[in-house]
Amino acid sequence: MSNAPLMPKATAVWLVDNTALSFDQVADFTKMHPLEVRAIADGDAAQGIKGMDPISTGQLTRDEIEKGEKDPDYRLKLSESKVVLPPAAKKKGPRYTPVSRRHERPSAILWLVRNHPELKDAQIMRLVGTTKTTIAAVRDRTHWNASTLTPMDPVTLGLCSQIELDFEVQRAAKEKPTDQQYGGATLLPASETTRKDAEFEPTEKQRDDLNVDAVFAKLKTIGGGKKHDDDE
Repeated sequence: MSNAPLMPKATAVWLVDNTALSFDQVADFTKMHPLEVRAIADGDAAQGIKGMDPISTGQLTRDEIEKGEKDPDYRLKLSESKVVLPPAAKKKGPRYTPVSRRHERPSAILWLVRNHPELKDAQIMRLVGTTKTTIAAVRDRTHWNASTLTPMDPVTLGLCSQIELDFEVQRAAKEKPTDQQYGGATLLPASETTRKDAEFEPTEKQRDDLNVDAVFAKLKTIGGGKKHDDDE
């Protein structure tokens, strides 16, 4: 097998002292060089190392050792562990920020708060590598250095990349779409302006006002009445 036992040198010491296995068998099982195993047997190597019993640790069985002792060409097989350890969960901590850049984080937070108010605190923490307490202090202007803070782009400061910033902004925009603002009055559609409704039909009085003959008749009446008044 390609896997070596735990503490291979200590296991080799125990196998050399307690079994009749050949140096090649021990070397193959512990993934060591045969000459190194021979040096252990001669006392030239691994001095002071206490042997570890592979049987008690479940890495080798007594039957496997007996097979190897009977056949010098037999190669020992590492026993499969009965205990299955769960894979270690990778903890995703806050972004690491170099010491030389840490004093610039409040300025980057102020820039993000002003230019991208849609970003959540968790997103700002991922971009800048800060804490909620610091973000709240910058928002409320209670930060100890609030009077001298200047908004600065975190990309320019090297705290995050432009791709990361764009990703978080787009993500925030999808989760919280901005309200559509009033854009002012617009023109009516053609279907409304070209519609012929009864309410737009001219009345009888409007037709008379638009009649040329009626207009001249009114003018003569007005003119005649004025002349008659002058004669009197």
